[in-house]
Amino acid sequence: MKYSLLASLLAAPLLSNYTQAQTPLTVSKPVAAALEQVQPEAIKAHIAYLADDRLKGRQPGKEGYQMAVDYVTKQLTSLGVQPAGEGGAFVQKVRLRRTFLKPGATFATRDAQGGALPLTAGQDYAIYPSPELPTTTVTDAPLAFAGFGISAPELGYDDYAGLDVKGKVVLIVRGAPRTFTSTVASASQDLSGLLQAAARHGAVGLIVAATHATPLPDLKRGTYSVLGADGKLAASRSFAVGSRQQLYAAVSAATLSHFLQTAALDTTQVFAAIRSGKPASAALRTTISASAQSTFQDIESYNVVGKIPGSDAKLREEYVVHSAHLDHLGIGAPVKGDSIYNGAHDNASGVACVLEIAKIYSKLKEKPKRSMLFVFVTGEELGLLGSSAFAANPTVPKARIAADINMDMPTLIAPLLSVVALGGQHSSLLEPVTRACAYMAIDLEQDPEPEQNRFIRSDQYSFVTAGIPALHIKYGNKTADGRNNLNQQVQEWRAVTYHKPQDDINGRFDFEAGRKYVQLCFLIGYQVAQSPARPAWNKGDFFGQRYGVR
Repeated sequence: MKYSLLASLLAAPLLSNYTQAQTPLTVSKPVAAALEQVQPEAIKAHIAYLADDRLKGRQPGKEGYQMAVDYVTKQLTSLGVQPAGEGGAFVQKVRLRRTFLKPGATFATRDAQGGALPLTAGQDYAIYPSPELPTTTVTDAPLAFAGFGISAPELGYDDYAGLDVKGKVVLIVRGAPRTFTSTVASASQDLSGLLQAAARHGAVGLIVAATHATPLPDLKRGTYSVLGADGKLAASRSFAVGSRQQLYAAVSAATLSHFLQTAALDTTQVFAAIRSGKPASAALRTTISASAQSTFQDIESYNVVGKIPGSDAKLREEYVVHSAHLDHLGIGAPVKGDSIYNGAHDNASGVACVLEIAKIYSKLKEKPKRSMLFVFVTGEELGLLGSSAFAANPTVPKARIAADINMDMPTLIAPLLSVVALGGQHSSLLEPVTRACAYMAIDLEQDPEPEQNRFIRSDQYSFVTAGIPALHIKYGNKTADGRNNLNQQVQEWRAVTYHKPQDDINGRFDFEAGRKYVQLCFLIGYQVAQSPARPAWNKGDFFGQRYGVR
């Protein structure tokens, strides 16, 4: 690591403000010495325990997940990290609701002439259970096509403009106009937002249609939502919280085509229009009738939260969060004879990195100015539920959370030569990232996989929608052989490992890359903790305007 005889991060503020983007990062000898103590073997040991078969895939509500909670709590305690959960403990209770559809649900259509379209459950349509209403009913509700279901007049695009959907069922397809930037396009496809947009416009239900011949969702294992402390629904990706939504369903591409044809709409022309940024919404000559009954199974799970108090009398009342999800998929369908989904990369590796960052702080005699919060959340694999619960009702004042740096499956399979700061371009957080990368001699790249919608698929997005600047550091494309095709290697790795039992400690790992990742993420968070200026959304930024007023 590099040393500097200049003013150090500990002795004096490094950054007078976040506008000095080219100011080189300097660190003190104590910080550099603490960084050097990060050991690949320690990262491996954390992953080996958390991804052991004994933990049975760390499914929330199961014994294996509790073992993971106990392990993280023990590690934090050994580092002198203070509990920052509920009631003086390390844990925050998260109430998860698993919802199942009872047999006997119905779904029928009728066109303007009274004709019915024969539909087969599981092939032509799938009805989601309601996590809040035991019984839901829609009777002859008119169907309206609302393109992508996006209502973003501030971006010059609104599928609901001029479309009356009060008392109707809205039909949409997933996607966004090509004119949207990648992260805004990703956020515009967030199901929670799509459901809320339909409800705000008065719709009684939402149907999401496939655009290709792909299987419909298999809902036999139920859906998951999160309950608030009052027992009411707090977050869900299958229900518009606070509404009386009566229907959420999926239909096949063939069913979509039939619905559009009843209103003389050409599928190809409609898709071309909305992709180019021209809404093609229309009332359809079809009505929907549906009924369903749902059953609930409520589960207790836990986030783990620890803190290291800051050293500044004023700034210590603000918090910089390092987060990672602790859960995985549990036990599932066997693959090559193995049914335990260990989740070594996803996300025992991220948890290990947060623990090692906490260890760096524990070794610093003088702590950073802001307080550090280490948050290990449940239910990420179920729809970002643990982070949604924490961001909505954090164990510290929400207004005092300055930023979140999230670590989810950093994909430690090759030397860490470049990274992508997902979400960094939306706030001043990009500047500490840039400095840290330059200090570490790591290239900072654009997202090589914008089509993966990664910005909204991990826990940093829960903080973003709570108005808190956040980012997620992922691998870039640079490789030691100069081919710069790590993205291709990751795709090949994912095909045989991701969300499969093969994601275990015996798989492909580069623990030295884990060491560099820990050091890099520490330096990002440390700069935020030291700077007098709090992170801010960029002027006019979409996320800052939509969520940033707190």
